[in-house]
Amino acid sequence: MDDQAAGSPQDARSVPVCYRHPDRETGIRCTRCERPICPECMVNASVGFQCPECVRGGTGTGHAPNAAMPRTIAGGTVAADPRLLTKILLGINVAVFVAVQVRPSLLRDLYLIGVWPPTPFVPTEGVADGEWYRLVTSMFTHEEIWHIGFNMLSLWWLGGPLEQALGRARYLTLYLISGLAGSALTYLLASGTTASLGASGAIFGLFGATAVLMRRLRYDMRPIIALLVINLIFTFGWSNIAWQAHIGGLVAGVVIGYAMVHAPRERRALVQYGTCVLVLAGVVLMTLLRTAQLT
Repeated sequence: MDDQAAGSPQDARSVPVCYRHPDRETGIRCTRCERPICPECMVNASVGFQCPECVRGGTGTGHAPNAAMPRTIAGGTVAADPRLLTKILLGINVAVFVAVQVRPSLLRDLYLIGVWPPTPFVPTEGVADGEWYRLVTSMFTHEEIWHIGFNMLSLWWLGGPLEQALGRARYLTLYLISGLAGSALTYLLASGTTASLGASGAIFGLFGATAVLMRRLRYDMRPIIALLVINLIFTFGWSNIAWQAHIGGLVAGVVIGYAMVHAPRERRALVQYGTCVLVLAGVVLMTLLRTAQLT
């Protein structure tokens, strides 16, 4: 493709970029100064969004400088380091992986398994035996280098923008509940004696929430859809992959992500965290049903 000269008509029609972050395309503009702003710079106003400078100015229809802190599109607080939680989650996964490599016997206490040993032996361990913590520990446990490598690459690529757009509390809630939903669906549908591990449920939750966020911001969704389709092909095309975790996490991510970015401002927290509670209740229900079956 030929390069376009600076200032040409095609260049003028290109997608605008945030005036504070030139590397980020956006379709949102400040309702007061009309400068383009990205999700990190958006501050909720009575109508639309304003940029941080207009908010601090405190004149006209804007807020007073001390009236509100800058907020993300989901209502979260804008953080100085928009990837802090993503780095922490990545560090936890890597630390557990190293611990498992150093002490392989640790793996037995962390992976997700319904009941073990199988009948006719008396169950001695597993979620059905009361070890619900495995629904969580399995989310941070990997055994193979390719597995953790793929998941951590996806976490870094998807997690940073989501953490920035949602805010830390909402982002962490999305990650944990998506992972739990993946674990619960695996526990419900897979064989009770099949061991499962990995952060894939949480990662697919990030995929789902990213797709919802991109649609909300009117970004080109083709890249995320293509990547998701490729991952789903691998999910159902390869053996020894817990497809239940991928689907459970994806569904939870879409539901929670939609609530996060579409909740009305006047009832934002109620809608967002109420949806999270409902999804979490579904996780508990699936776990109780499967436990009743296995015991």
